[in-house]
Amino acid sequence: MPRLLVVDDNAINLTLFRHLLLKLEGAEVECMADPVTALAWCADHEPDLILLDYMMPVVDGLEFIRRLRLIPDRAEVPVVMVTADTESDVRHRALELGAQDFLTKPVDKVELTARVKNLLALRKSRQQLANRAEWLAAEVAKATAEIAAREKEAILRLSRAAEYRDPETGSHLLRMSNYTRLIAEQLGLPPEEQELLLEASPMHDIGKVGTPDHILLKPGRLTPEEMEIMKQHATIGYEILRDSVSPLLRCAATLALAHHEKFDGSGYPQGLAGTAIPLHGRIVAVADVFDALTSERPYKKAWTLEAAVDFLKANAGSHFDPACVEAFLAAWPQALEIRTRYHDAADHNAATALHTS
Repeated sequence: MPRLLVVDDNAINLTLFRHLLLKLEGAEVECMADPVTALAWCADHEPDLILLDYMMPVVDGLEFIRRLRLIPDRAEVPVVMVTADTESDVRHRALELGAQDFLTKPVDKVELTARVKNLLALRKSRQQLANRAEWLAAEVAKATAEIAAREKEAILRLSRAAEYRDPETGSHLLRMSNYTRLIAEQLGLPPEEQELLLEASPMHDIGKVGTPDHILLKPGRLTPEEMEIMKQHATIGYEILRDSVSPLLRCAATLALAHHEKFDGSGYPQGLAGTAIPLHGRIVAVADVFDALTSERPYKKAWTLEAAVDFLKANAGSHFDPACVEAFLAAWPQALEIRTRYHDAADHNAATALHTS
């Protein structure tokens, strides 16, 4: 049902316009003689069309349009201005202010009806288009969210693939990824980057799927030759994940390649040093090593927290980025809470909690 507003200080004109406009099917017509009152009404109601006289005291038609366009969500309301035949300059100014059409006094009822119908039909089409655009945006957002959820599930399942081949992990992925986010937060990275690291960091060791079992599962110390083969997991993981269109997988590829680099350049596989090592890799290096040290493995006892902290401090500047170590230790209470929450006694399927922390 279209809602029409007529603004004219002449009572006879209001009566005439009301009579003509009510003939439009389903039309609701509001008539007001005071333009100030009409503007206040427009602030609370959205008309589908305004029929506006130019010659009015205090607030003329031009000033009415200017004030109308300042009201939120009223910039697109169609305005038909009624002017005298000689007032071409008024029409030009009205067009600049946003009038859509004009009627010349004396108003022809056929012309009035035709112009109003056309403008109402145009407004209806625009509203339908806007509604469809809004619907499409919502559908795109929903589809994007579904794709993101499937992507995260794929990341989690790939991470588990490495976990099944490497008995050292346990709840390592949960703790390490949350330590990673904690360090990123302390370093002041944006929240979306913190979440990206949380979700991508479980993939850092995915390259171990390409490591032979006799090396990956060996309970004792590896020989130099075996260690060289083990080191290949960083490059293998990168090759698995590289060149993805997904920012999440691209981040995971960087982590796979960089998390064994050392700040002094003695790490692998590229021997990068300092800030040449991607920041995300420097962050994960601290989180990964700390959790590995403080976790019990078939071939070693868990280090005490004090010993692990001393190791981080002693190797800041050589193995680790000092800023990342400092950031981790600055959030020590939160780190202890993460350690408690994701204890190794947790069920193997606890990895499903990775994205809910």
